[in-house]
Amino acid sequence: MTDPDIWQALPMPALVTGPDDRVVAANGPAEDFLNRSARALTGAMLPALLTVEGGLANVMARVRERDSPVTLHDTALRIGRSPDIRCELHLAPLGGGILTLISPQDLASRVDRAGQSRSAARSAIGMAEMLAHEIKNPLAGITGAAQLISMNLSGEDLELTELIVTESRRIVKLLEQVEQFGDLRAPERRAVNLHDVLDRARRSALVGFASHMTLVEEYDPSLPPTWADPDQLLQVVLNLLKNAAQAAEGPGRITLRTFYDMTLRVRRRDGTGGAVPLQIEVADDGPGIPPEIAGNLFEPFVSGRENGTGLGLALVSKIVHEHDGWLSVESHPGRTVFRISLPRALDDLKNNTQSPEG
Repeated sequence: MTDPDIWQALPMPALVTGPDDRVVAANGPAEDFLNRSARALTGAMLPALLTVEGGLANVMARVRERDSPVTLHDTALRIGRSPDIRCELHLAPLGGGILTLISPQDLASRVDRAGQSRSAARSAIGMAEMLAHEIKNPLAGITGAAQLISMNLSGEDLELTELIVTESRRIVKLLEQVEQFGDLRAPERRAVNLHDVLDRARRSALVGFASHMTLVEEYDPSLPPTWADPDQLLQVVLNLLKNAAQAAEGPGRITLRTFYDMTLRVRRRDGTGGAVPLQIEVADDGPGIPPEIAGNLFEPFVSGRENGTGLGLALVSKIVHEHDGWLSVESHPGRTVFRISLPRALDDLKNNTQSPEG
C-alpha cells in the first residue's frame, strides 16, 4: 500500500497541522467526523474547530515544547455548538507539525443511537407529512368562505377577511414545504445538463422573486452531464436563488457559476469514495449569514429571516446528499457563496449506483 492508501485506511479521524496549528491534511474519517471536506478543512485553525478541556491550543503547544506525544484520556470534545463527545485524543509531533488522532469512545452505542435517531426522524417526517395533508383541506374551505364573506363587506371588516385569506395561503405554502421535506422517495436520476437546469431556474427567478436582482452567468460550457433528478435539482437551485434574493438589502447581484474541480471527493452511503467534480456556485453580495445560525444553517426550522420557515436550505441539503453530492457555504458581509458539488453521470454509471433503467 502507498502512504495515501494507509492515510485513508486509518479507521479513526486523523489530521495533520503545521507549525501554526492550521490543518494541512485530513483523512476520510476526519471529513465525516467534522462534516467538512478535506478542502474546506485545509487552512483552518484546528483549535478553532475542536474544543477540549484545557484548550486544544495549549495541548498542541505542549507537544511542540516537549517534542513528544500527548494523549488525553476520556476527554470531552466539542465540534462547534454540538454536544460533547467523550474521546481519546492522541497528538504526536510530525515533521515540524502535529498529527492528531481522534478516537471516539463507545462508538457502537453512538452508531446505534444514530440509527434510532434516523428512525425517529423518519417517523416524525411521516407524521408531519400526514398532518400537512390533513390541515390543507380545511384551510381551503376557510379561505373560500372568507373570500365569499368579503364580497359583501367593506372597510375594517374587509381587511379582516383579507387577512384570513393571506395568512391561510401563507400556512398552505409552509405545509407544502413540509410535504416536500417529508418526501422519502428516491430521486429519479438520469444524465442531466447542469446548464439547462440553471437556465430554467434563472428565467423563473427573474420573472418572480428575483425580479429586483441582477443575475450574472459564469459558466464552463465544457461540463459533462451529472446523474440527477432534474426536477429536484431545479428545486435546489431555485431555493438557493430565493435565499440569495431575500437576503439582499434592496437590489443586488447574484452570480451563477459552474466549473470543474477533480480534487473534491465525498464518502458515499455504502462507504466507498466518490468524486464530485461538477461545481455550481450561487453567490450574492448581501449582508452575509448571521453568526448565531451559521453552524446550524441546514437544519430544519433554522432561519435568519423574520417569518422564515427554515425548511428551504434543509430541503436543499437533503436533496444534494441524496444525489451523493456535497453542499458547502462560505459567508462574510458582502459575499455569501453556496456551492453544490455533484458527480458526473459517467462516474455514477461505472459505480452502478443506479442503472439507466432504474
